Formats: sequence, C-alpha cells, structure tokens
Amino acid sequence: MIISRLKNTTRRQFVSRSALLTGAISLGLNSPAGNMVAETETAFSAYQQRRRADLWDLLGDLPWQHEPAPPKLVRTEEHDGYTLERLVLDLNGIEPVPALLLIPRKLQHPAPGLLFIHWHAGEYGLGKEQLLKGTSVQPAYAPVLAEMGIVTLAIDSWCFGERQHDTDGHRGEEDAFKLMLWRGQVLWGMMMFDEFRALSYLASRPELDPQRLGVTGMSMGSTKTWWLAALDPRVRLAIDLCCLTDFDSLIAAHGLSGHGVYYFVPSLLKEFDTTAINELIVPRPHLSVNGRKDHLTPPEGVEKIRENLLPLYRRHGRQQDCRIELFDCAHQETPEMRSLVIDWMRRYLVTA
Repeated sequence: MIISRLKNTTRRQFVSRSALLTGAISLGLNSPAGNMVAETETAFSAYQQRRRADLWDLLGDLPWQHEPAPPKLVRTEEHDGYTLERLVLDLNGIEPVPALLLIPRKLQHPAPGLLFIHWHAGEYGLGKEQLLKGTSVQPAYAPVLAEMGIVTLAIDSWCFGERQHDTDGHRGEEDAFKLMLWRGQVLWGMMMFDEFRALSYLASRPELDPQRLGVTGMSMGSTKTWWLAALDPRVRLAIDLCCLTDFDSLIAAHGLSGHGVYYFVPSLLKEFDTTAINELIVPRPHLSVNGRKDHLTPPEGVEKIRENLLPLYRRHGRQQDCRIELFDCAHQETPEMRSLVIDWMRRYLVTA
C-alpha cells in the first residue's frame, strides 16, 4: 500500500510538471491570436494534463519509486562520422537495459537529441542494432543522423536484442506478457516506462539541448513514438512510420492478429481511441507517414485520425506542424518517406 501510494504520487507529480512544460514549450501563447485564445489553450492544456494521467494509469504497476543508478559504459567504437557508446542503463530496477548512444563528429553544442525506437517484425535479436543495420524495408538511420549532427539513443526493448531471454523470441514475449499480467504489470506499460526513462537519460547528456528532443520509430517503434509523445511533453518532435493505427478500423478489418501481444493494454478502449491519445501531442510537431497497402494500419483509420487532429492544430495556429500522410506502399519506408522525415528533423530539431 505504501509503495502504491508512492508510485501514484511520483507519477502524478511528473504529470503536473509536464503540464507546466506543455504550457511553456508547446502552446505558443504569444501567437498572433495571443490573449484571444489563451483561455481556450489553457483549458485544453488542463484537459491534456488530466488525460495524460489517465493514460499513465492504464499502464499497470510501474517502477516509479526506482531511482536509476549511473549508466555503465561498456565500450566506445569509432565509426564513419560518429562515435558510438555502448551502454548499460538502469531504467527500471528490474533488469539492465543495453543501449547505443550515437555522438556525431559534426557536433554543435548544444545539440538536438533523438530517441530511436526499434521495430518488432519478429526480429527479436535485432533490437537497438536497427539504428546501425537498418532492415529489409528501412535503410539504417545512423549515417543520416550523424550527418545532421543529432545525438541519438536507442535501447533494447523488453524481450528484444540483449534482453531476449528465450531462444524462441515469440515464446519469450508471451511469457513476459503473462507473468507481468499476474504481477499487476502491463508489458506495453513497462516498455513505455523504459522509453520514458531513456528519454530522461538522453536529456541529461551534456552534449544536448533538452528543449530539442525528438522521437522516431517504425512499426512497433511508430506506435511507441506517438504514445511517448502523448505521455511526455518533453518530446519536441514525433515522427512515426507505418503504424498510426486506428483501433476501431483495425478491429473492423479483422487485423488484431497482425499485432503482437505486447500491443494490447487492458481496458484501453474503455478510455481512449487512437485519436484521443494523439490529441495529447497537440500542438507539438507531429509527422506520420504510412502505407496505403499496410494491413497493420488500415488507410481509412489513418484518414480518420488526420481529420480529427488537423482542426486541433489549426485552432492553435499550428496547422503546418501536423502532417499525416498515406503513400502507395505496404509496411515499408519509401525514399519519399525518408526525404520527408529528414526534412522534418532538420526543420524542428537541427535548425529550431
């Protein structure tokens, strides 16, 4: 009971502070409309604060009471255009979290920072190495981010990379989901908590400007991106690729089997749909690129989310800061998508 109260107090304290950050960083009350819209924006910010707390509450028992220990540097590697630190982070107090930190040689202090979140795709052994190696449908981002001077962090998620504790990755994921459920935890919640704490570590790095933090990912990494941006207003820029999935459209398309068990949060649909989660990002910059032929992301659902979110950005005078696109492809990043992603990173992180 004492631990539970401590957990809730700590979480609520964070959410309260996040509301202040939202007002200071995101709302832009010095816009041309200024005082005319201040009351409306203040009310919307208060609404976001309440709903952000509600969203955290759905994610099970999280280790808020744990104070992370200092990171451990395993080794440093020199690559073309950047230095790579291989780290072990203490994020949750349950198991260590291996991580990669990419530090560009073209570094201008203070530099922008990016949390790169890996995908699922049944590639349990890949994890954070996706940043360096890419995949069959997404070329590696490490050289691009180094060239742009963006300090980038990537961690292994629960059940992936060096945190894969079963040679059968699928079985390991299901076992983790079930065991956590018994313990009052939610696998998705524990995943998001790690990404949240990883962002805190990234923001603490001396190379960084903590006001210029972005998050990006594809597939599972996409879903984590818009969830984290909704949960944490420190995220200045959210770029998600190939998984802005409207839950109702996914159900209608009989597509639930396409997503792993990690994806499912108890009672989520009683409180939120996809639009309601993404409303918590408004009016911060948000780019979402998706494939019209992607069965994991029904296109009518993407259009529905766009129709709901764009008016909110217009209300804040920030319609240019939300772009949700469908491309003529399946579950892949096309060259056109890559070009758009780089453009948004330059605009909102590098030159901001």
